[in-house]
Amino acid sequence: MVTEEVLEKISHLPTTPGVYLWRDQYKRIIYVGKAINLRNRVRSYVRNDINRAPKVTAMMRRAVDVEVIQTKTEMEALILENTLIKEHHPKYNIMLRDDKTYPYVKVTVQEEYPRVLMVRRMVRDGAKYFGPFTDVTAVHQTLKLFRRHFPLRTCSNMNVPRPCLQYHLGYCEAPCQGLVSPEKYRSYIDQIVQVLEGKPIPLLGELKQQMEAAAEELDFEKAAQLRDQLQALEKLREKQRMVTQRGDIDVVGIAMEGLMACVQVFFIRSGRMLGRENFFIKNEGDDAATVMTEFIKQYYGGTTFVPKEVLLPYETEERELFVEWFTEMKGQNVEVSVPQRGYKHDLIKMAAENAQNFLEERRRQWQYDLDKSGGAVKKLAEVLDLPRLPERMECIDISHTQGSETVASMVVFEDGKPAKKEYRRFKLKTVQGKPDDFKSMAEIMERRYGNETDWPMPDLIIIDGGKGQLNAALPLIRAVGVTDVPVISLAKRIEEVFVEGQSESIILSHHSPELQLLQQIRDEAHRFAITYHRKLRGKRNLESILDHIEGIGPKRRKALWQAFGNLEGIKAATEEELAAVPGMNQKTAAEVYRFSVCLKMKSVLPLKETASSYSGFYK
Repeated sequence: MVTEEVLEKISHLPTTPGVYLWRDQYKRIIYVGKAINLRNRVRSYVRNDINRAPKVTAMMRRAVDVEVIQTKTEMEALILENTLIKEHHPKYNIMLRDDKTYPYVKVTVQEEYPRVLMVRRMVRDGAKYFGPFTDVTAVHQTLKLFRRHFPLRTCSNMNVPRPCLQYHLGYCEAPCQGLVSPEKYRSYIDQIVQVLEGKPIPLLGELKQQMEAAAEELDFEKAAQLRDQLQALEKLREKQRMVTQRGDIDVVGIAMEGLMACVQVFFIRSGRMLGRENFFIKNEGDDAATVMTEFIKQYYGGTTFVPKEVLLPYETEERELFVEWFTEMKGQNVEVSVPQRGYKHDLIKMAAENAQNFLEERRRQWQYDLDKSGGAVKKLAEVLDLPRLPERMECIDISHTQGSETVASMVVFEDGKPAKKEYRRFKLKTVQGKPDDFKSMAEIMERRYGNETDWPMPDLIIIDGGKGQLNAALPLIRAVGVTDVPVISLAKRIEEVFVEGQSESIILSHHSPELQLLQQIRDEAHRFAITYHRKLRGKRNLESILDHIEGIGPKRRKALWQAFGNLEGIKAATEEELAAVPGMNQKTAAEVYRFSVCLKMKSVLPLKETASSYSGFYK
């Protein structure tokens, strides 16, 4: 709850444009908003208004502080708001979830020798993007066709000493060696761009003639291949139907049902319907106009292409600001309108109907996921008598081999699902050489919870182990200042749960979703830790073995590791393959090869004995 101190702080906020950030008791950012007048906007949140939205009421129960960032203009505030939302993912901001990411065809026209490739996301890199396309197979077929008829480069790096295999096979003219002029190469790209823009090029006529000729010669297999190529091209050139004679238009449609919302965007390019993209939103009680406004901010804040016109289903106070923003992004006037009649209104209606259909299809799946994950989280809070819903749970696990290569993992589950971007792994500094789980845990607790970090505090901490592990970890956690976060442990033998302050364990049914959730978190932490430990152990073993070879230092050791991956790869390599590794010479390669043979022939001996006998084995 907002204190008197914060209320006093709000009364002295500036009246300029800017961005405000509400934080909870753990200093997590739970909401980001923009305002023309910061003081008036923030003050509206702390007024006792019985008519305010349920989301705002719920948010203000958790908000304890506010921070503001001043900007010169409302436009700057809009851009900053979008950036902060994407960076911090605040709980009470509307977040987009793509139903499906459709592919784009990217032409890197900013390069001297452009590439043509398929991507899933657009970025502001100066390239041309075409799409999105709903038929992925057609995109793949078309790209293969382009590469078959145009000698395009596929490599990302042109700084190479000699032409690659593609040149020798006749698929590339080696622009990396200057064997084709930029002008000639650009002519290939121009034809490809024309195809993607829906314009006719000689290639289409050539393919049709070849298909007809193959059919006349009764070569039906070849004719069918050419037919498939033509069809793939046509799928990219013409999608669905001509909807308007006007240029590029985005059509936004919205459907809402309870706490769920679906936004669908129709893409019209050069008058043709090219495809659509769906976004599912967890709504916290906002109306459709608010959902639409927040969607526009996030969606167009992350795209590189802005059409000439955007059609919206609802009026918004931000419309003029959107016009200014889009015009600045595109470099020419962009129209944002809310059509009430005519074919544009029909497009809005069609987008809304499609959004409703998608929402109905996903509603049952959403309900299933909610019952499985969210239901387990709620039940867990009940059976463990937690003070609040464990929306963020963290589990820490330690892994080592007799004290060597001691590492720790931290996995995070949010709303009952893995939040893999939040996972962290630690290579312990104070405990190496001998096992000491107590010191290991102390170091991890200090590094995770004792230092000032931007990581949000969890609602529940889970320890892998029984009552002893819990009692050992609790003082360490409390000593670093974490005093109000519940801590539990899960013992593997009979899967019993130990809770702070309770002498008896809690036995959960093996079929209960809450126990299955705890097991999933515990097992994920173990998997994450052991994977990291094995990686370090394997690297250490390889390095320790190679240290016995004359002429192998850190650089050559790293090069061998990168070239062959592991010790088995090095043992299987020929002397010529070893010599070809960057930084190696023939003499050192011969030493490594002889040592590998020694390892193969003396594999029955311990490693130290094998290494000690190496020097005289061949002499």
